[in-house]
Amino acid sequence: MTFPSARLPGYTYRMRAEKRPMPQRRTLLVALPALLAGCAGGGGAEPEPLPPLVSGYRHLTPIRLNVATVEIPEPPATAVRVDLPAPLRPDAEMRRMAEERLVPMGTAGQARFLIQTAEFRRESTGGGGGLFGGGPGIRFAVRMQARLEIVSGEGQRVGFVEAQATRQRTLPGGQSEAARNSAAEEVVRQAMEELNVEFEFQIRRALRAWLVEGAAPPPVGAPGGIEREELPRS
Repeated sequence: MTFPSARLPGYTYRMRAEKRPMPQRRTLLVALPALLAGCAGGGGAEPEPLPPLVSGYRHLTPIRLNVATVEIPEPPATAVRVDLPAPLRPDAEMRRMAEERLVPMGTAGQARFLIQTAEFRRESTGGGGGLFGGGPGIRFAVRMQARLEIVSGEGQRVGFVEAQATRQRTLPGGQSEAARNSAAEEVVRQAMEELNVEFEFQIRRALRAWLVEGAAPPPVGAPGGIEREELPRS
């Protein structure tokens, strides 16, 4: 049976609204906490641990100086700034480098290693607000400066060199404590590598006259060393 397409007079027509499915808000509400957790965790897996430090600097070629002693005085309080926690302290690493690399080989005079600047700073970079900010970022800044002086047996300064190194690294907000410690240690490592190379370069360039080349002679009485023998009196 077919119905006419024209509307009949006096008859009220009612339109039926089409039912549409409601949006699945539950899925969004469930997924949102997981997304926030991922942003707060730094957006990735934990960084791999750095390789262990070489046990000091004795594996490098020693810097043999024609002096009787090497002195490493304590730096002034104004020269050192270390914002804790610090996985590696710049002042301690600089002292260890001097103790293990500078070798006195002479009979007079003195070498003095001076720590002029040893800074490790932790600075907030601000920002990081909003829903996905994850908190403020952090910047690690390292600055080192050292000086080596050669003093004659008469107490006069006859030569000196200086070396310095700077490094910095910035991390965004939301990083884990392990990631921050790893970045802090790495930036001190890089600065020490630069200072160590620059320090030796300056010594071999400007203090060549005070370098002793070759291995140290064996001490008296040691196997293969110089032996003493009393000569008979005539």
